[in-house]
Amino acid sequence: MRAFNLGCVAFAFFVSPLAVQAAPLTVSNTNFPAVNCVYETDCLIHVGADSEGNFILPHDDGTAFLQSRTFLGLKPAPAGGKGGYMYRVALEGVKGTSATVNCVTKVEIAFGTIVTEPYPPGSSLKDMFFVSSGGTGTIGVASATQTGAVVTVVFAGGGVCPGQSSDFFGMTSASTTPVVNVAMVYYSLGGGQGVDDRNP
Repeated sequence: MRAFNLGCVAFAFFVSPLAVQAAPLTVSNTNFPAVNCVYETDCLIHVGADSEGNFILPHDDGTAFLQSRTFLGLKPAPAGGKGGYMYRVALEGVKGTSATVNCVTKVEIAFGTIVTEPYPPGSSLKDMFFVSSGGTGTIGVASATQTGAVVTVVFAGGGVCPGQSSDFFGMTSASTTPVVNVAMVYYSLGGGQGVDDRNP
């Protein structure tokens, strides 16, 4: 996997001069390999790129990362010809250094227009999915909203804490060309920071 280091990147997509209403997103709790069948009829995803954006949480010890996984849907699968984007917040290599550990409570991704898909095939159309079984991770998605281009994912159980990983969560886009961008992760002890990701 590859860690990106963008240096100084503008965060303009998180700032708007006008207040925009956050729209709730529909989220499917699914599993591997069922969700793969949305993208390929053999239910095996051929990953185009896996990358990690590293970050360090204040008051914790070790390096966390936001994993971005991108791939192309193949026809005649429901998402054939579209781009698949999965993400995971990983704190397995992190340890708390104080009585009050710091956790990642939510992440913001400038995803743009979401294409709804049946996660898994045969189910109703949803904006997003997270994989609660058959994959890496134990912390699911509590809720998700979108404000303009920015998707906000709130993690269940108070967030992803040291030693833990979120479940993979993902969305589909009409864009099949991922670009390197910057997401925002937010902490249970307050504050947050930018971290490299890949999105449409």
